Amino acid sequence: MSDIRLQVKDVSKAFGITKALKDVSFNINKGEIHALIGENGSGKSTLTNSLAGIYQKDSGSFILDGKEVNPVNQVEANNEGISIIVQELGTLDGLTVAENIFLGHEDSFVKMGIKNTAAMNRKATELLKKYGFERIKPSDMIENYNFEDRKLIEIVKATYFDPKIVVIDETTTALSREGREELYKHMNRIREEGNTVIFISHDLPEVLKMSDTITVLRDGVYIDTVKSADIDEDGLKKLMVGRDVTGKYYRADYDEKVSDEVVMKVEDVSVPGLISHISFELHKGEILGFGGLSESGMHEIGKACFGASFDREGSVTLSDGTQINDIPTAIEHSIAYTSKDRDNESLVMNQSIRDNICLPSLDDLSNKVHMLSDKKLKEFADLYAKKMSTKMQSVDQFVSNLSGGNKQKVVLARWIGKDSDILLLDSPTRGIDIKVKQDIYQLMDTMRKSGKSIIMISEELMELIGMCDRIIIMKDGKINGELERNKDMDENSLIAKMV
Repeated sequence: MSDIRLQVKDVSKAFGITKALKDVSFNINKGEIHALIGENGSGKSTLTNSLAGIYQKDSGSFILDGKEVNPVNQVEANNEGISIIVQELGTLDGLTVAENIFLGHEDSFVKMGIKNTAAMNRKATELLKKYGFERIKPSDMIENYNFEDRKLIEIVKATYFDPKIVVIDETTTALSREGREELYKHMNRIREEGNTVIFISHDLPEVLKMSDTITVLRDGVYIDTVKSADIDEDGLKKLMVGRDVTGKYYRADYDEKVSDEVVMKVEDVSVPGLISHISFELHKGEILGFGGLSESGMHEIGKACFGASFDREGSVTLSDGTQINDIPTAIEHSIAYTSKDRDNESLVMNQSIRDNICLPSLDDLSNKVHMLSDKKLKEFADLYAKKMSTKMQSVDQFVSNLSGGNKQKVVLARWIGKDSDILLLDSPTRGIDIKVKQDIYQLMDTMRKSGKSIIMISEELMELIGMCDRIIIMKDGKINGELERNKDMDENSLIAKMV
C-alpha cells in the first residue's frame, strides 16, 4: 500500500501575465507534517488555494489517494477530505460561531426544510469543549471575538470532520504563544491519526521543529523536497533565496544613548475592557517595543496612540502640545499606524496598489489648486512599492490579488512614502519572508538613526529583543514591566513578565 497521500503533478496557475505556478510537481505522504516554504510570492498559497478549491488551477492535476480531485469550491474540497485554514480571516461576520463552524455543511441540521439551531449549537458546544475552547460560545455572533479567537474557531471548522489533508497557511503568525501551542497539539494529533498537514510558515525554526518534510518553492517553481532532520536554517534560506543570505539581521549596537527629547507622551490611557491606565513616553530616534500574550492589551496600544480606539480615555500628546484624539489629526502630525489585521484595518482591498500607497499622501501629492496628476501618483506608488520589493504586475493591480506578505509590503510602502516621523507598527513582519524581514529591520534601524521614532508591537520575542531600545511588557491590560536593551536579554526575561 502506497504511503503517498497527494501527488502534485505539473500544476500551473497564472494571474494575468503573472505566472504564479509553473509545472510544479512533488509528493506528500500520509501521516506527516509537510512544510511548504518560500519567499513572498513564491506560489505557496496559490498552490494550496488551488488544492482547496479557492482558485482553479490552469493545468496539471492533484491526485489524492490515487484519485484525481478538482474541487471548484471549499465545500467540494471538504467533501473530498481537504480543508484549509487561510492566512487572513476565514470566518464570516453576521453569522454565529456555530454557523461559521458548519458553514457549507448545514444540511446535517436541516429536517423538512427547517434548520435545527439548537442541535447545531449543541454539536458546536461539544466540539469547542473537545478542543479546549469552552469559553467560546456557539450562539455568539462571530464578530464578538477577536482575530486570534476567530483563528481558533477556524481550527475547529477545518479539522472536526477528520479530513485527509489540512492546509495551515501562515496561521501561527496570527496566534499568541498559547494559541500556537494549541495549534501544534492539533497538528500532531492529525499526523498521529494517519492524516496529513500541509504547513506554510515563514518562521524557519518553527518549520524545522514541527515538520517531517519540507518542500521549497521559488518564483512559482519547485526547487527541492528535503527531510527536516537533514537540513538547518541556513540551508533552507539558501534554497528559498537561491544564494546565501548574508549581512546584518537584527541591530548590532547595545550602547547607543537614546535622545532625552520626548516626541509623544501617553498619560493614563484606558480603553474599557482592553487597557487600563497606560502611561509612557516615546523619545526621538527610539524603537520602543510592546510585548505580551495576545489578550494582554498590547494590540490596542497602537490604535490608542493613533486616535483610532473607541471610547479611549486619557491623553496622547505630541512635543508641540498637540492632542491626538482622531486619525486625521494623527496623519496631519506625521504619525503612521499599521494594524495587525491588515485586510480589514490597514488596506482598501478592492483598490489598486497605487491607491493604497498614495492614500495618506494625497495632500502632499496634489498641486496648489488641489489637483492630482495620475502620472505623479503612479510614479510615487511605483517608487515605494519597488523599495519594498513588492511582487506585482504593476501598481494598478488590486491589493486583494497579492499574497499576504506582499500586502504587508504595500502597508509599509504607504507609510515610508508618507515619510512619517512617528511610526506605530503592530506586527510589522507578520507573514513576511526571511529576506524582506531583514530589509524591514534594516529600514527601521535607518529610520531611528535619522531621528524617526517607532513603537513596535510584536508577539515575536526575538524581534523585540533584536530591534528595541526598550521593551514594555503588557499583562491583563496593564504595564507589567519594562526592560532596557542589553546583549544578555533572552526570551525568558520577557516571558517571566508576561505570564
